[in-house]
Amino acid sequence: MPSTERKLSYGEAVNAALHRLMEELPETLVYGEDVGVPGGVFGVTRGLRRQFGDRAFDTPISEAAILGSAVGAAMMGRRPIVEIMWADFSLVALDQIVNQAANVRYVSGGRMAAPLTIRTQQGNAPGACAQHSQCLEALFLHVPGLRVCMPSTPQDAYDLLVTAVHCDDPVLVVENRTLYFGAKEPVVVDGPVRPVGGARTRRAGSDVTVVTWGAMTHRVLEAAEELAREGVEAEVLETPWLNPFDTGAVVESARRTGRLAVVHEANVTGGFGAEVVARVAGAGVPLAAPPLRVGAPDLRMPAAPVLAQAVVPDSARVVREVRALVKG
Repeated sequence: MPSTERKLSYGEAVNAALHRLMEELPETLVYGEDVGVPGGVFGVTRGLRRQFGDRAFDTPISEAAILGSAVGAAMMGRRPIVEIMWADFSLVALDQIVNQAANVRYVSGGRMAAPLTIRTQQGNAPGACAQHSQCLEALFLHVPGLRVCMPSTPQDAYDLLVTAVHCDDPVLVVENRTLYFGAKEPVVVDGPVRPVGGARTRRAGSDVTVVTWGAMTHRVLEAAEELAREGVEAEVLETPWLNPFDTGAVVESARRTGRLAVVHEANVTGGFGAEVVARVAGAGVPLAAPPLRVGAPDLRMPAAPVLAQAVVPDSARVVREVRALVKG
């Protein structure tokens, strides 16, 4: 049977995935702040309340209650899909994620699971300010028992969410609000449930391996095209799944190119880029130059859009730093 394609934006792809999941899995619930009647602050959950009734509902402004109830519901056989409006707000309920959801398999001796999906979004946007713009993936990647993924395309936004909800572990799906209303692209909406994990080569190259994820993928690809015009061929390796992380793919690429750069929107210090570099070093890859990490400096995100734009790595900065890595 031929696949069904629809032209969807990133946000529309999330919405389409939610509709599919609620149709196919009667045990799913969708809830969070403003996700029911209003349809979500970014419009991503529109139509769910109308079609599925009380299975899609609004909650009070209480992240701890949202996530605590989701852990309990998951343990009792449901597959809740809960939205935490901004990733920054998940810190209010860190105990429910780190000490409860991630621990269910361990403390039950493997007799129970918590098939819970947490949708959230992060990254800088105009006027986001310090409490609405943090990139926190490294914090959650430090916690055993949590799966973490970061889609960068409409197809990824669809596929990764479907995979997350079918997974029997708690999964954090980290979206990016700068992508919600981007260009529409063909999205296969009736494909099979894809396995958890994996990386992919977005652009082949022989001079340097550039590892990235999330919204930074687009800026890295732009930079790679500019570098190619200068004679530098960058291999862009995207890792939509950060846990589990495809270390083997990164090591193989870095061994072949001899140089490594990691680009992420999060702050450099303590960012997951350091872990990527450590894994390549631990594999004994003989790099021709010290590995490079490109990320935001260690400061709070400025409120002024022009200052925030200067903080978040752009394609021009990636070009400059990767060029220096390759050419010395």
